[in-house]
Order: sequence, then C-alpha cells, then structure tokens
Amino acid sequence: MTDTAFFSVLSHEGVLAVRGPDASKFLQGQLTCNLGYLNANQSSLGARCTPKGRMQSSFRILPEDDGYLLAMARELVEPQLADLRKFAVFSKSTLHDESDDWVRFGLAAGDGLLVSLGLDLPQTADSVTRENGRIAIRLADGRAELWAKADEAETLRTRLASQLPEAPLNRWMLAQIRAGIGQVTGTTRELFIPQMINLQALGGVSFKKGCYTGQEIVARMQYLGKLKRHLYRLASQGAETECPAAGVELFSPVHGSSVGEVVLAATSDEGFELLAVLQDDAAADGRITLGSPDGLPLSLLDLPYTLDSDREIQR
Repeated sequence: MTDTAFFSVLSHEGVLAVRGPDASKFLQGQLTCNLGYLNANQSSLGARCTPKGRMQSSFRILPEDDGYLLAMARELVEPQLADLRKFAVFSKSTLHDESDDWVRFGLAAGDGLLVSLGLDLPQTADSVTRENGRIAIRLADGRAELWAKADEAETLRTRLASQLPEAPLNRWMLAQIRAGIGQVTGTTRELFIPQMINLQALGGVSFKKGCYTGQEIVARMQYLGKLKRHLYRLASQGAETECPAAGVELFSPVHGSSVGEVVLAATSDEGFELLAVLQDDAAADGRITLGSPDGLPLSLLDLPYTLDSDREIQR
C-alpha cells in the first residue's frame, strides 16, 4: 500500500507559531532540538519535555519569516500554546495558533509534482525548499510534505489530484509507522522520554546545545542510563479487528501485566499495524496482547528501530 504514489491531507496536525526577535532564544531553552542548525533550507524533528524528561509534544519545526512554525498533533496546539505563553512573558516573542492559516499535504513518490510547482526538493532528510510562499519538506524515508497558505487549499488539492491519487490519512499514517517515526498525541502526552520513540536517532534531540527543560534527564539517559523501553512495530491478523487508539495499553501473558503503550496505529490490508513502546524483556518473550493479558494477540514485526549514520532503518 505504501509503495505507490499518492497524496493525503494532513488534517491530524495543527501549526503553532512562535515569532519575534527573541523567538530563537526563547525556544532554544524549551525544545530538545538545536535551533542553531536550522535555516531557510533545513527543518528538524523535536520535542518539548517536562522537567522529568517526559514529552509534552513532538513536532516538526522550521524557520518562517520572523520566527518558527511547529507542526504537531492538532489537539496539543492549544495546551502547548497556553503553557509556552507562561514562559514567554519576559521574552520579545508572540505565540499563535496558525492551524487555520496553513494547508498541509503529505506526498509519497510525488517529487515530479513538486518540481512542476517550482519546488526541486533535495533527497536529504529534513531539507526544505521554498517557492512562491509554498514550502516542501523532505522526510527521513523519502516522502515529502507540501505546505501552503490556506487560501490555496482547493487550488492545490485540485492540482495534486490531477497527478496523484488522493488517499485517506490512514494510508499516510501507515507509511509513517513503517518508517518507524513515532509521535506524541493527546493521549500519550507525558508518557515517553524522547529515546523511547527513537527521536534522538532522527535528529530530534541535540546533546551539544545548552540547557532546556528536561535536558538533564534526557542527557543522563543517553550517557549514563540504560533504556529498557524501546520502539517496536507490531501487527494484528484479521481485517475485522478494530484499530487501537494511541495510548492503549499492551500486555504480556507471560508477565501478566501492562508492558507498554500504543504510539500510533493504522489499518492495513491484513488488519492493522502499530508502533508501540515496549519493555524489552517483554518483547523478547514474543507474546504481546492488546488491552489485557488475554486480549487480541499481536505479532512482533521488527526489533527496536535504530538508524545508522546515513539514516537507513536498521532492525
């Protein structure tokens, strides 16, 4: 399903904007990624953590005009906006929900279409190309995002549909799951530290920048700790099974207790696939069930996701 060309409307995410002379300085003390590495041609994944290192949100961030845009789960925009404003009181920064100002499309095998729009996007992960107010962003697995002002929504959608089949959001999410890219949602807020969803391997955590909220815990885990919960991909068998929501608990019949949570899930031709944060010892047993110790059995498809220096998925 995910190998063919298509586009999807990325309606599940909103856009939080931080603008002003102090936007970079302010966000540098709040986020896991290093804003010093960003420019007009470079974006990044990132997260905002609690003092205990638990992610309140994860996002893609890119510079735009006099500030930055952060695309995150739509239900997290308002809570993050309210919380960040408390810290921005003494900063020359303004924060806004710009979800309604932008339209965003996900493209699989759509580079030819981007070129026709004047957007010759490099293959390098996180690269950005801009033309006539439109923005194209390369994802780590080769897919791309296309951002434009909301007043172009219907025009662009018609243009995309003339060259690519439109697919439901589920298909885009299935591709994301198969790429091993986790994400924080409203129901998984403050459940995971960045390493649990492999964010550090995707360039979303800097260990060279200065302090930020939660930095001590995140850095200690990287250099001194032993992570016991990693990101795994699992699947159900049987198209009649219901796709679980993010945050649903997973169990081990061997342990008889909860051993993890669903990060993301999407339906496939065979049933559904999901990313989950699991205890490594439970995953080693090879028997995981959904919802309860005697719930729906799941098949473990991949070992924990890691990436080499060229960002190729290794399992």
